[in-house]
Amino acid sequence: MSGSKAHVPPSLSQASLLTAPQRQLLWAIAGISIVTNLLMLTGPVFMLQIYDRVLSSRSQATLIVLLVLVGFLYAVFGLLDHARARIAARLGAQLQHRLDRPVFETALRLSSRRGSDPAAAARAPQDLALVQQTASAPVFMALFDFPWVILFIGVIALLHPLLGLFALGAALTLVLIGGAGHALGRALAGAGTQSSQQADTLARQIADHAGQMQALGIRENALGRWQQMRETTLRKGLSALDHTGRFSAATRTLRLFLQSALLAAGALLVLQGTLSPGAMVAATIILGRALAPLDQLVSGWPQVQAARAALQRLRVLLQSAATSAPLVLLSQPKAALEVAGLGLRAPDAGGPRKAVLRDISFSLAPGQCMAVIGPTAAGKSMLAAVLCGAFPADMGEIRLDGARLDQYDPDLRRRVIGYLPQQLRLFDGNLRDNIARFDPQAKDDRIIAAAQQAGAHEMILSLPKGYATVLRADGNGLSGGQMQRIALARALFDDPALLVLDAPDTHLDEPGLRILNTAIRRARKRGACVLIMAHHPSVLAECDLLLRLDRGSMAGFGPVGKVLPATTQNATDLLRERPRVPSAPRPQPYPWELQRLEAGP
Repeated sequence: MSGSKAHVPPSLSQASLLTAPQRQLLWAIAGISIVTNLLMLTGPVFMLQIYDRVLSSRSQATLIVLLVLVGFLYAVFGLLDHARARIAARLGAQLQHRLDRPVFETALRLSSRRGSDPAAAARAPQDLALVQQTASAPVFMALFDFPWVILFIGVIALLHPLLGLFALGAALTLVLIGGAGHALGRALAGAGTQSSQQADTLARQIADHAGQMQALGIRENALGRWQQMRETTLRKGLSALDHTGRFSAATRTLRLFLQSALLAAGALLVLQGTLSPGAMVAATIILGRALAPLDQLVSGWPQVQAARAALQRLRVLLQSAATSAPLVLLSQPKAALEVAGLGLRAPDAGGPRKAVLRDISFSLAPGQCMAVIGPTAAGKSMLAAVLCGAFPADMGEIRLDGARLDQYDPDLRRRVIGYLPQQLRLFDGNLRDNIARFDPQAKDDRIIAAAQQAGAHEMILSLPKGYATVLRADGNGLSGGQMQRIALARALFDDPALLVLDAPDTHLDEPGLRILNTAIRRARKRGACVLIMAHHPSVLAECDLLLRLDRGSMAGFGPVGKVLPATTQNATDLLRERPRVPSAPRPQPYPWELQRLEAGP
């Protein structure tokens, strides 16, 4: 084992979500917005010149020159407006491309911590996608156009102070009405979202356990309850849509009326001789330009708020990753496992967290095999999950070849630890990918070797498409024994240094148990550490150490010949059947142990 420099993913070491080039793109959008908003004055100025200069002088040459100039300016406006939209869309795409995997990996790692939000892993990619979609939406451009509302109102005030005050009042009125509408509609939208989530959760439960519900006679009642939830969701959704529609229609109608009202006020000033007809029409057009981004912000404000909340969650997520302990790149570890003072508490459930593992300590040398036994809810599966790094322990430490388990890079850790969980789970993809743990670089001979060790090779070849058979999470109709052998092949793939098997005898017949014992014997022979959460006594025949758990604590630990007689009635027969496997030598103390010995108590 060797160490090297600290390793932090570059995309997660950034305190900001945007890199320097991406921030430059934001500045480019802001700069283009300055020009496009100034070019929006082309129409009003052209109208002012037509009324006040062309019509009064009756000069056709002036009209032609003005028309050509306006056409050029509008062409420039169209190109720049399209350019900033393309830049914004690519800004969002770059952000999602750069952070997609780091954000999801960080969310998965942080969600395993005690007290963390269990929905963070699923919500983080959705937050990133929402930010990307908002960057491509018209409301994002409206954010850059909104500061120019004051400029447009100022131009109207230059034409006439009273018209400027009228335009300012119109803008404030739209903002107040839009804000009140969103404040009142937020509660309706939240209620509809909660009802929809409850209905979706029940639908997944019905789909996952349809056969069992049918056998229990509760399927029809569950469907009726789901239908009631869906009806409630529809009713609340329609109520929220009606509310949003009323305010959207009100703000749009009010905006059009205010433009007409400004035209009427301008006409009154023209009749009084204090305003020219060109200024009257120009002020009306400018007010429409000024209120357009306000209208877009009012209608798209919920999306802006959602994107802002998503950005805040992503920023907190990345800061949590940046402040976590950096990983140290370690080479391939030896199969030497040491567990010291391991403790684990159950996840929060609205009350005090109950300890499920207490002061678990043991060590395994290369080639040793240990069985973990105990009654139901003794903590066997939790111990297996913690040893494989599914989530961190609350107390104590786990060391593999002298280094703490959390110091290993996840990519290396998945190659050196083989895990067979008690609750079997295959994943969407073909059978080859499931065995290879979805490693695109996996070689076929290694996959076949793992399947042969698990006794699954012939079974796989009997399938119509062999290793190319497409699987779903439910196993595609495979029997429990077939799924067990495929999961065992996945655990054995690439000859891991640490092999953790949680109830590997489940769903296996006698031939399957013999194949399992052979696979365990082979792993020991090549020097791997093997831990078995045992339920079937025959599996104990391959073990030379035994750990008994009782309510999360060590009730016994030592050689099988000493611990087994106290726990199993037919211990004599099992001991007679155990193969003669040479016991591995006791490992030498690690440096930190020598330091403790030298330091004294």
